[in-house]
Amino acid sequence: MERATVRPMIKTVQQHIMEAQRKRFPGASGEFSWLLSAVTLATKIISDHVRRAGLVDILGATSVTNIQGETVQKLDIIANETIAGCLGYRSSVGIMVSEEDDEPRILQEPGPAAKYIVLFDPLDGSSNIDVNVSIGTIFSILQKREDVDCSDVLGHILQPGYEQIAAGYVIYSSSTVMAYTTGDGVHMFTLDPGIGAFRLTRENLRMPEDGGYYSVNEAYYAQFPEGVQRYLQWVKSGESDTLGMRYIGSLVADFHRTLVKGGVFLYPPTTKAPKGKLRLLYEANPLAFIAEQAGGAATDGSQRVLDKKPTALHERTPLVIGSSKAVEQVLRFWSP
Repeated sequence: MERATVRPMIKTVQQHIMEAQRKRFPGASGEFSWLLSAVTLATKIISDHVRRAGLVDILGATSVTNIQGETVQKLDIIANETIAGCLGYRSSVGIMVSEEDDEPRILQEPGPAAKYIVLFDPLDGSSNIDVNVSIGTIFSILQKREDVDCSDVLGHILQPGYEQIAAGYVIYSSSTVMAYTTGDGVHMFTLDPGIGAFRLTRENLRMPEDGGYYSVNEAYYAQFPEGVQRYLQWVKSGESDTLGMRYIGSLVADFHRTLVKGGVFLYPPTTKAPKGKLRLLYEANPLAFIAEQAGGAATDGSQRVLDKKPTALHERTPLVIGSSKAVEQVLRFWSP
């Protein structure tokens, strides 16, 4: 009689989170796992909307401009309300902060029960929706501060990046992929449409130290600091034969490639945007947390991103992120 083939056990993101929680925090109640399940549920819904965007009337822009001065896309609104709706059912969430909202959403006063703060960019790269370029969701999770009064909402939100307890992103592309960290390595999952769950595909992912690509919008070269210009001249001179050039124009997609293939992504300040363009709290901080957990680095050109003390909800920052060696190469030429 033929012996049946035993297939490897499938591990979903929920199983992975619960397993990690049992190992690191054996006395945990499970509420944090329950919170992360809201994020994965929301991104599965968003993935479905993105996949069907060309078949229903959800492509294109609205007449609304957000606080960033950017035109809001129809899918921006859908993604934002989907995440807010899923998180709203989690009693452990006290505050939500979104790129699309002018002010924080207070679900309930931060306290012993509602102790988590979730910050997110619901649909990064949304200007690329109509041309079918990869887009994504970025999220960051903080805990309320014990030394801050419950009524001081910004006091709870404006924490440096090293205080994050979890961060991640989901990229909607040829497949839907999620990467997240809780400070114990970076783990990657792929959405299996057959079972409707994110399946573990890479555990304890490490960013390659050498090779990869440099990624920057060189259309702004003349507006970059001189040090960044010198770096770009050097990298194109042939002296560095380890880096190719790739640029998608969607932060999640460019970072995802950098995480997997190595190299560096640059979004320096310009003469028109001297403080940078990327948002610190819900773009740069979560990706910096992931990069460092994968062995990489992230800087604003003068300091580690995760050490920056935020002063405003939608504060912007320059960003250089990627393999440690590649980031160091940038800083050799650029010292603001």
